[in-house]
Amino acid sequence: VIPPPVIHIESYTEDSISFSLKMATNIKVTGYVVNIYWTFDTHRQEKRTLIIEGEKSIQKVANLTAHTPYEISAWAKTELGDSPLSFVHVVTSGTRPASPSLKAKAINQTAVECSWTGPRNVVYGIFYATSFLELYRSPHNTTTTSHNITVLVQRDEQYLFLV
Repeated sequence: VIPPPVIHIESYTEDSISFSLKMATNIKVTGYVVNIYWTFDTHRQEKRTLIIEGEKSIQKVANLTAHTPYEISAWAKTELGDSPLSFVHVVTSGTRPASPSLKAKAINQTAVECSWTGPRNVVYGIFYATSFLELYRSPHNTTTTSHNITVLVQRDEQYLFLV
């Protein structure tokens, strides 16, 4: 039986998490697959996947958001097959940034000007869809470091926007 890997949180800050991976077995490990999940504004779950080669590993994931819960899941790739999943949860330190205040204004039938308030020197994600279900499951999206963007949409549709 292949055991799940041990994920140990080494440290965390307001914008990063460092963790180690190891296996409590003599089975040769060839690598790990790690997923980091977080929920954006309760509407959209985000994920980052890391493919890690080798047996033991310490990883640092950066560009995270302060005071945000993250779930890290991992499984090991071994000479006998894949291990079961292992999970840990961690909340980054600091104060979570205030939610931006979004304004969306139709320019014409196929373009919407989105503008918002918020801190400088960060990356903003703009998500949009024609229904709440689509906004949650598979929205259109783009990113920018500015405080406004023009989004092209289909004519004769109503859209929901989230930044």
